Amino acid sequence: MRHLAYLLIIFLLPFRVVLGQSEITLEECYRLARENYPNLGQLDILSEITALKHENIKTNYLPKINLKGQASYQSDVPGISMNIPNLEIPEVPKAQYKAYLEFQQNIWDGGLTASKQVLETAALHSRLNQLEVELFQLKDKVNKAWFSAMLAQKSIKVYEARLAVIREKQKKLESGVRNGVIEESGLDVLLAEEQLTGQSITEIEAGYKASLNVLSILTGKAISPSSKLVFNEQGIDLTQGLNRPELALFESQANQLDAGSELIQKQRNPKLFGFGQAGFGQPGLNLLNDKFDSFYLVGVGMSWNVFDWKQAKREKQIMGLQRDAVQAQIKTFKQSISILLEQQQANIEKLNKLLQSDAKIVSLREKISGKSASKLENGTITPADYISVLNSELIAKLRLETHKIQLQEAKIIYNNIKGI
Repeated sequence: MRHLAYLLIIFLLPFRVVLGQSEITLEECYRLARENYPNLGQLDILSEITALKHENIKTNYLPKINLKGQASYQSDVPGISMNIPNLEIPEVPKAQYKAYLEFQQNIWDGGLTASKQVLETAALHSRLNQLEVELFQLKDKVNKAWFSAMLAQKSIKVYEARLAVIREKQKKLESGVRNGVIEESGLDVLLAEEQLTGQSITEIEAGYKASLNVLSILTGKAISPSSKLVFNEQGIDLTQGLNRPELALFESQANQLDAGSELIQKQRNPKLFGFGQAGFGQPGLNLLNDKFDSFYLVGVGMSWNVFDWKQAKREKQIMGLQRDAVQAQIKTFKQSISILLEQQQANIEKLNKLLQSDAKIVSLREKISGKSASKLENGTITPADYISVLNSELIAKLRLETHKIQLQEAKIIYNNIKGI
């Protein structure tokens, strides 16, 4: 039983793989194109860069320690020029040396460090949303290749059906030629039309392969001409609002400007810090001791840029104007989207009406072709007349299939414009 189970697995798995490879949907192409997009790797890279920047910013909370050394010679030093009996006043050495550690510790930085972190996070969101806009634009490339391939696939079927009809009529005319009922030139007309139809199929197949090659490049998956493109019908929702990544980008840009404005304000806040030195020198802190001696000092300091000649105010005004520019971009973008949606909705309505008449035209053309086929067999019309009728049927069917594909594409484009 175990051997039988293994055999079943071995035989069934390949069939599952083949089936999975023979059918591919538009949604799957979207997903694969996103996963295969080279810039997608920036998502992790940008997040990692921001994390490192946050770590660097947080070092503002840690003490800054520097090792310093100094050797100097002075032309003059402080001294007392009077003579006091029984008292020897030491002289301050002109050659001085010292090595020491210096540290400074932020006690309160006015919220500057926290504001820097907020700004970096806002900048990250802007960069990530910009990348999402790039990824969203991939859908347009996928749509063009996909629907070109779909139209070619349908057109090939129409031409192959026409080729089958021509070959069927050839066989019947060959019998008439052998019996002397039909001239051989009539059969030549069908033979020539067979070759022309074959050429048309070859041209369409080349375009079909080219479209599949584009899809293969975009998705990173080899899509063979034997693959079947499966389309899931979609409707349109006229009431649903916009969900475009550009809107998220504009919002993140506005948030980044707000964070930048807040940072400008924090830079003007007073700052409190501790400081100190510890080292060894000649002299130490006692200048009258000319020997090497250790020393240290600690203290608390404060800094406050009380007056900056309105520089911060002007920088905040610039940020405000840039934010107004972003709001103007949002209004312009929404206006453009509204125009595109109206145009696409009108296109969908037009294609729906065309499809209704296409169905009637194809039905009539098929009836005419059927009657002409009987006339051809009876010798009441020439093969050239029959080919003319057949061409009209071909054009009607191609228009029908083209409008079907265009309607599907129009609905997809409408939903993509909305960001659905």
